[in-house]
Amino acid sequence: MNHVIRAIRTDEWPAVKRLRLEALRDPLAPLAFLETYEDALAKPDFYWQERTSTAAEGAFQRQQFIAERPDGAWDGSVTVLVEEAGSEDFLGHVVESEQGHLVGVFVRPEQRGTGVAAALFEAAVDWCRKRGLDRVRLFVHEDNARAEAFYRKAGFVATGVTGPVPGGSGHREREMVLRWPSDPA
Repeated sequence: MNHVIRAIRTDEWPAVKRLRLEALRDPLAPLAFLETYEDALAKPDFYWQERTSTAAEGAFQRQQFIAERPDGAWDGSVTVLVEEAGSEDFLGHVVESEQGHLVGVFVRPEQRGTGVAAALFEAAVDWCRKRGLDRVRLFVHEDNARAEAFYRKAGFVATGVTGPVPGGSGHREREMVLRWPSDPA
């Protein structure tokens, strides 16, 4: 892998938008994202500018990492959202401790299996550790076996917590967490 893994910069909102739109056109998008291509495409530029600025390098509550090729093209992304203790998550559960929540995981199909996703996850998890978060979690669609297998390989384990996929599809998502080495099993 010859990519640079780094946080996005505020002025890169057009590239953030392009990569997100590409991710939403992926055949697996309905299993991985809660947004459609059409909805994202309709959003005005100021939406993308704000989305980028709140997840750019130096942001404290969220951080988006990208995998950048030597030619400047982006081949993947992951975003970390910080969930504060005492806040309510999207399932309506109270968050017990300050934690990272990985979302928006995407790697271009031709880069899957090359180490790009692992490098993105390493950067995101490292940011969470440096930020002092208690744990890192994510949710995976019950029918997204490929993603779940990758998450397990990356050290995430299922917690048994599940919830409905927003939108009323009848499908469920499973919570997976990465516990720090000092955590009890």
